[in-house]
Amino acid sequence: MPQFENAYHQQLPGFYTELTPTPLQGARLLYHSEPLAHELGLDDSWFTPDNVPVWAGERLLPGMQPLAQVYSGHQFGVWAGQLGDGRGILLGEQRLPDGRSMDWHLKGAGLTPYSRMGDGRAVLRSVVREFLASEAMHHLGIPTSRALTIVTSDQPVYREQPERGAMLMRIAESHVRFGHFEHFYYRKQPEQVRQLADFVIARHWPALADSADKYLLWFTEVVERTARLMADWQTVGFAHGVMNTDNMSILGITIDYGPYGFLDDYQPGYICNHSDHQGRYAFDNQPAVALWNLHRLAQTLSGLMRVEQLEAALAAFEPALMQAYGDKMRAKLGFFSQEKQDNDLLTGLLSLMTAEGRDYTRTFRLLSEVEQLQTRSPLRDEFIDRDAFDRWYLQYRQRLLQEQVSDEQRQRAMKAVNPKLILRNYLAQEAIEAAQKDDIGKLARLHQALLTPFDDDPRYEDFAALPPDWGKHLEISCSS
Repeated sequence: MPQFENAYHQQLPGFYTELTPTPLQGARLLYHSEPLAHELGLDDSWFTPDNVPVWAGERLLPGMQPLAQVYSGHQFGVWAGQLGDGRGILLGEQRLPDGRSMDWHLKGAGLTPYSRMGDGRAVLRSVVREFLASEAMHHLGIPTSRALTIVTSDQPVYREQPERGAMLMRIAESHVRFGHFEHFYYRKQPEQVRQLADFVIARHWPALADSADKYLLWFTEVVERTARLMADWQTVGFAHGVMNTDNMSILGITIDYGPYGFLDDYQPGYICNHSDHQGRYAFDNQPAVALWNLHRLAQTLSGLMRVEQLEAALAAFEPALMQAYGDKMRAKLGFFSQEKQDNDLLTGLLSLMTAEGRDYTRTFRLLSEVEQLQTRSPLRDEFIDRDAFDRWYLQYRQRLLQEQVSDEQRQRAMKAVNPKLILRNYLAQEAIEAAQKDDIGKLARLHQALLTPFDDDPRYEDFAALPPDWGKHLEISCSS
């Protein structure tokens, strides 16, 4: 039996509203993540019909004290005021044998005091999308919330049209966001800001708790974690789509998957959210938005640190971003050392990809098969302007030869960072459409493929294929 504690409930009164989930009618378990279940110490018996009430919010496990968190935030750069858990409920915090604590957060759990104009529900397509995305990101090695179960029902939920209601059990070390701090700062409650900061430090940075400069050290770490997360997103070609401050984790993990998208054709200005009319959250703008969000967080912490301390912490963002991005992109290019021409080689390749709309993931995977003594590359046939590619490739081969690393060693290292497959939008859409007919075959097979995205597994070769034209033009909204 999982052991639950409720530190948020016990230590932060006034930061939430106590309430229990509102069950869906005729709820049933559609799918679960077996690898995550094992990490949480849950065997297969937890996912039988007898335990559906646990995943559907109908039965609480011993020790759970459910609550909806209150927070605020900036949405699309505009102060939106009070937000909060409008359709999610924190059930409890599982203490794992290794000492870590994991929130069990049920999404789609019904109305809360923070639902505003919403209905507190989630629809099956959004739950499937978040499940697949969080599992895909985790197995790509990117910090993220996880997804344990998908519950579906026949109860209709109304969006643009009636859809099937669903619930997702989301697992994360914390659900505290930048917006939590903004809420109490704008309500002119500095003691609550301090209380929340102390809580987060004690829970997640205990080594800093007794330091005289704990707030500076902590905030600097938040800045650096966020910078490294942006480097992760950019190097794998992931666009979040809704980088509002209420969707930014204080732990620097990816959270709140809505209108996300992985790049197909390389388009630096790719916008995955059809509600983002100004392109604020375009792919290439994500690092700048993250820094803007960190400035909003810094403002809330002005009662805990001097201005020069806040500025010093924020100044850590760019070096951390550039270091992480540089290291990751050199690895993607197969470089084991750092040379001055590396940035020019990267820029040159990205320019070729942009000019011809080459697929981001496929390009780097094919690059992983290059042999440094061969004058022709398997990547060459991907480009129409062969002369331009040949000029770039000549410089690239010269750079590889400087390293004196064998093809076998370099190819193995490159394939460990250049995924064979990613969660393309059309693959998620196909899984959703099948799941809506109670067919989980595509969902299960896609999930299994995403567990090993760097492998050359012939069973999932179809998932590594280029997307059909219709698959490149799917529009995803925040309500998804």
